[in-house]
Amino acid sequence: LQTQTPLLLARRFRGKINIQRPRKPHYIRALVEAVTKPTYEYPPLSLETCARRTGTTEKSVNPYEQIISREILNWFNHSRCVGLFHLNSINSEDNFKARVLFHRQNMHLKAYPKRATTLALSGSKYEDILPLFEARCAIVFSPDGNPAKLLKVSKKIPQLILIGAIAEDRILNRNQFLEYAALPSLDIVRAQLVSVLQSAAGDLVNKMEGHQSNIVRMLEAHAKREPEK
Repeated sequence: LQTQTPLLLARRFRGKINIQRPRKPHYIRALVEAVTKPTYEYPPLSLETCARRTGTTEKSVNPYEQIISREILNWFNHSRCVGLFHLNSINSEDNFKARVLFHRQNMHLKAYPKRATTLALSGSKYEDILPLFEARCAIVFSPDGNPAKLLKVSKKIPQLILIGAIAEDRILNRNQFLEYAALPSLDIVRAQLVSVLQSAAGDLVNKMEGHQSNIVRMLEAHAKREPEK
């Protein structure tokens, strides 16, 4: 006769294990686990430990950016008038036409990356205009320093919006630059000053010679009357 082997299934627990609400361990086991539970000493928390750590990665300076920054600073130092414009969307053809219009008046339209501009103007006397370059900006350099022509040409280019300028090493806002452009040129003002000084000197000479001329006329009239007597 063939004997049948019984089927055995090994189970640790009689019932189904409840993971969400496990059964409490035996009292002695729970006591042993509580005694043998390790304790760790944590350092006191401070503001520095709770704050998010920021990576301090040093960015290397590109040699090409150094060359561009020297060029930017050279333009600022050798330009008597500098116009700062907000540059709206413009295609290559209109940009070329704008450069030609400024070039005919001996002016130069430039647009540089923000990092090169920051590297050029940091620590210089033009450092205060760096917040303007947070947006897309264009710069017009005028070595001759003719603000009236600069404004006249910029009105023909609607993509350029004037936001400030530098004239005679002074930073001006839009309204101040418009008032500065309305003033006559320095040569005309000098000529007016010379004419005023000459007129004042002439008036002074006439007043000083007036008394002498009056005395001479009176003496001549008195000399003519003596022979008649």
